[in-house]
Formats: sequence, C-alpha cells, structure tokens
Amino acid sequence: MNDSVIDYEKFSAADLVARVLHDTQGPACLTCSFQLEDMVVLHLLRRHQPDIPVLFLDTGYHFAATYAYRDRMAREWNLNLVNLTPVQSVAEQEAQFGLLYRSDPGKCCQLRKVEPLFRSLVKYDLWFTGLRREQSPTRKDLKVVEERERPGEKAQIKVNPLACWNWWLVQDYAAKHGIDPLPLYEAGYKSIGCEPCTSIPSAGADARSGRWGGTKLECGIHTE
Repeated sequence: MNDSVIDYEKFSAADLVARVLHDTQGPACLTCSFQLEDMVVLHLLRRHQPDIPVLFLDTGYHFAATYAYRDRMAREWNLNLVNLTPVQSVAEQEAQFGLLYRSDPGKCCQLRKVEPLFRSLVKYDLWFTGLRREQSPTRKDLKVVEERERPGEKAQIKVNPLACWNWWLVQDYAAKHGIDPLPLYEAGYKSIGCEPCTSIPSAGADARSGRWGGTKLECGIHTE
C-alpha cells in the first residue's frame, strides 16, 4: 500500500475499511477494549471479515462490567475473540512489585498491555483501531492510515477509521445499528480502561482525562 498516492482522509469510515482490506491482502486484526468506538469499527469490519481476530488486552484489572460485556458481545456476535494476557498473573505481579498501578503506572501498562499486544501483533499486516483525534491532546495529529515498523519486525499498516469522528457521530452510528454500549457509560465514564486507573472525568474535560488520575493520557501502545 502506498498512502502517498491515495488520500485516505477523503474516504468515509466504511469506504476506508473496504479499501484498505482490498488493497492489503495480508491478515488483519482489531484491538478492542469494547468501548463504543471499537464496537463501531468492529461492526464495519465484520461486513467484510466476520471472523476477524478481535484482540482484547486482558490485564486482569478491568471492571467486572467490561468482562461481562465482552463475553456477551463475543457470544452474540460470534466473535473470534483473542484474549491477550501478560506473562505474570495479577497475583504474581503484585507479589513481586506491589501495586504497580499506583507506584509506577507506566511499568504496569508496559507489562500488562504493551508487551502482550506487540507479541501478538507480529502476526498481522493490518491493525485496526478505534482511535479518534478528539479523545485527547495526544491524539490530535492522528492519521487515518499509518505505516509502522518496529525493529526486527515486518512493516505493518495501522488503520484508524474513526480518526476524524466526534463522540456524537460514534453514538449516532451505534444507535442506528443497534449496538448496545458498555453500561459503564451510563455511570458517566468517557474512556474506560483498567478499574484502578479509570475515573469519571470532570465536566468539559477531554474523555481521557479520567485515566491514570490525570498523571498521563496513554498506556504506551499508541505512543511507542
């Protein structure tokens, strides 16, 4: 794929998904935390690849409601769910390091999210996400299609079909297509990750300001 020739910014999300899947014939996956953006992208992808691998980072620290919703949607949509787990269990990590999510959240994310994901991503040529520019200042320059290559690994295409969408468009698409959102949104959460590191953001603040007690905005996956 040569994104210097094609202006992917002009494509609708649905057309972008179709075009990228057509142009790149290698294996594709979606990283999915089961937030609403991810469910919208998954809905678009399943039109073309109903069995696309859905990679869920099972950190062991998610809300019970997230696990319940994951299991329900996996069953109802017959998903090809791939649960990615860290080398250490929660108990093993806490026995060695204590509560890393308090003392060193960056290291906790590295061990429980970044490393498990990148061990798995090497299998895929296409990586779809639900990232949006509106979510936080760290994502304001997000590209719709990005080429990425880590040392010693093959090049990979990262696709963010909803990069230019606002929250209203996400909600509207979900409502029109009957996508039930994760119930935690009803409680006021805007960006939902591990339970110890997720809080309800202040009124008017960006969606990810409630993550990690405001000490950071990214786990490291998208800022490597």
